[in-house]
Amino acid sequence: MSPPPRILTIAGSDSSGGAGVQADVKTITMLGGYAMTAITALTAQNTIGVTRVEQVSPEMVAAQIDACVSDIGVDAIKIGMLGSAAIARALSDRLETLAAPVVFDPVMVATSGAALADAETIAAFERLMALATLTTPNVAELEALGGDDAMAARCVAYLAKGGDAEGATVIDRLVRTDGSMLSFEGSRIATRHTHGTGCTLSSAIATFLGMGLPLEEAIDRARGFVRSALRAAPGFGEGSGPLGHAQARG
Repeated sequence: MSPPPRILTIAGSDSSGGAGVQADVKTITMLGGYAMTAITALTAQNTIGVTRVEQVSPEMVAAQIDACVSDIGVDAIKIGMLGSAAIARALSDRLETLAAPVVFDPVMVATSGAALADAETIAAFERLMALATLTTPNVAELEALGGDDAMAARCVAYLAKGGDAEGATVIDRLVRTDGSMLSFEGSRIATRHTHGTGCTLSSAIATFLGMGLPLEEAIDRARGFVRSALRAAPGFGEGSGPLGHAQARG
């Protein structure tokens, strides 16, 4: 029996368990991976909103990464909320020394609307996008990064997520570094329980990449897992509730 793929998630902690590191660990585990974490920030939040954020020092983030990679090793990396430009720069330094595929979810705003990245941090995303195998912006994040034209000029691969767009059909667009595009479509699932969908998708893609799947298949299977988790949402909270990771099928 072969060992599970070793997946390192570098992201913030969500006290309510719906997004961030908690959603990543659930996703990676349910899909058959071995989850490791480097926590970038602590958040006090629930389905209604974020009430407090405390950043972890860049040195501690780097130490967590080094501790995992030096002993256990890593087959794929997922990056989520970073919290500061200094952490983004420290992370870029580490990624330059690693050969594992990287999925970068450029988290800027929580589902509740709380800002999770300032302008300096967003500017520091440039180097991370250049190092990543795939960047996964939603509609608002893609706009903040300059839109399709700016992403094309960077020559980076990205998945433009359409869950926040209007319409009965959700369309996610994979744009490769050569400019070619592949669309993934699915009917919209009517639910308010969407907390952590971006975290779940990006960590699922990373897990499948860690298993050795090609990018297109990793995205397709990850989207299927997210859709299954949306349908299995337990209905917790008064706002944007969490997904049903444990009941979803990979």
